[in-house]
Amino acid sequence: MDTDLEVERDSGYAAKVGTRLRSIRRQKHLSLQDVEAASEHEFKASVLGAYERGERAISVPRLQRLARFYRVPVDQMLPSDDELGIRSLAGDEQVVDLTERMRGARRDDRPVTIDLGAVEQLGGQEGEMLARYLRMIQVQRGDYNGRMLTIRREDLRAVACILDCHPDQVPARLDSLGLCLVR
Repeated sequence: MDTDLEVERDSGYAAKVGTRLRSIRRQKHLSLQDVEAASEHEFKASVLGAYERGERAISVPRLQRLARFYRVPVDQMLPSDDELGIRSLAGDEQVVDLTERMRGARRDDRPVTIDLGAVEQLGGQEGEMLARYLRMIQVQRGDYNGRMLTIRREDLRAVACILDCHPDQVPARLDSLGLCLVR
């Protein structure tokens, strides 16, 4: 039998899951009605709204189908430990960003924004590897707008390896491939 504390904890978790679901749907620029129509009524607007408000708990299989519909890894549909107020085991350790010490290594620190639609059209091994790497960045950031992604300075080395060029050449190489949106 559930205690009042367990019921409160479960509803709090459902609300946090709902917040994640709403955030991802909005990043996709979809209304509740858009999701209902595009899913051929598998996800009714009223039910999805109840999930998002935390009024209803979503089952794991249904969460998995919704993640597939949004084209988002299922683990990204769940709140992070930070959102739940859970301290990590390494919570007392201080993180040092070594990339800040390398700031002078690049002459051009302007952000590079990549057109994700153009990357999907690129094809070939280079295009596949780049698309896979950019999806990984999206997962890490929880950024699923699907249209563009700004890569950070620390990402340039990996992109340079994929494109077989020096990190300083990445912006020009991406531009030559028609992948840069903003520069």
